[in-house]
Amino acid sequence: MISIAVLGCGRIGRMHAANIAAHPRAELAGVFDVHGRAAAEVAEGLGVRRFASADEVFAASGVDAVLIATSTPTHVDFIERGVRAGKAVLCEKPIDLSLERVNALRQRIAGTSVPIMLGFVRRFDNGHGAARRALLDGEIGDLWQVVITSRDPGMAPAAYIEQSGGIFRDMTIHDLDLARFMLGEEVTTVTASGSRLVDPALMERCQDYDVVTVLLSTASGRQAVITNSRQASYGYDQRVELLGSKGMVISENALENLVSRHTADGTSIRARLPHFFIERYRQAFDTEIGLFVDAVENGTPVPVGFEDGRIALLLADACFRSVAEGRTIAVSELE
Repeated sequence: MISIAVLGCGRIGRMHAANIAAHPRAELAGVFDVHGRAAAEVAEGLGVRRFASADEVFAASGVDAVLIATSTPTHVDFIERGVRAGKAVLCEKPIDLSLERVNALRQRIAGTSVPIMLGFVRRFDNGHGAARRALLDGEIGDLWQVVITSRDPGMAPAAYIEQSGGIFRDMTIHDLDLARFMLGEEVTTVTASGSRLVDPALMERCQDYDVVTVLLSTASGRQAVITNSRQASYGYDQRVELLGSKGMVISENALENLVSRHTADGTSIRARLPHFFIERYRQAFDTEIGLFVDAVENGTPVPVGFEDGRIALLLADACFRSVAEGRTIAVSELE
């Protein structure tokens, strides 16, 4: 049994703690949060230890690994402390909001054999995975274009958005990683546009955007197009399309059920989309924990590592620069 401690007991940390506790090959060693009440609720609910501090987590001899679901500014420090303590790390995205800090951490932990996995969970969705397998099996021939649609059901609280680092680092970063995963080649150029349409006053205050489109290109000419919106009136919209020389595969939205109603009120009336990311990617989050346990237990490579997180942040920075300067950005400009 792999013993995993969870740092952070917010919405996603609570979910991860429950998933670890339910995993047949993992044990939830305990939880920590700077907000003691949140940690106490999770610890009591799952019947596990509540660590008094992060120091206690990293010093605990019985903890094999840590899952970091704390606020983004803590990630760099906690990743490094996990590595120094010899504890495998699964960290939620992004590694940090500053590429400079991420690059500095990269140098400090270079050569480590401690597994470091990043929480880009969309790679592990069954539908997205089936689409990629179809590509790798040659069903659609040579890949030409990836189209990713990702739209939130509604605006996050203003306080969250103001501290998020902006839409490209907070929201689009998932899609930037998924695009790399599907393209199978590194992105060489980034062209992005951004608008303030959902909440112009908030976006102006944050110097952020709420509706964006990104075009990624590789050296061979493959393209990925990403469309994001902070709000979609019809729910959490998550689709991936792969176009190749022999055809196309699409990973469609997951629905609450597959019933299709045909009445006087309309034709093919379908169920609503899942409310948000925890509901939509529940299976993927379960798979993610299993793959992390495999890496710790068997020494297999993590499926998405530190460098993937670094590159995703680099591409997010390129998106911001592209919008600000109104031009295509060569990724090499930021390296």
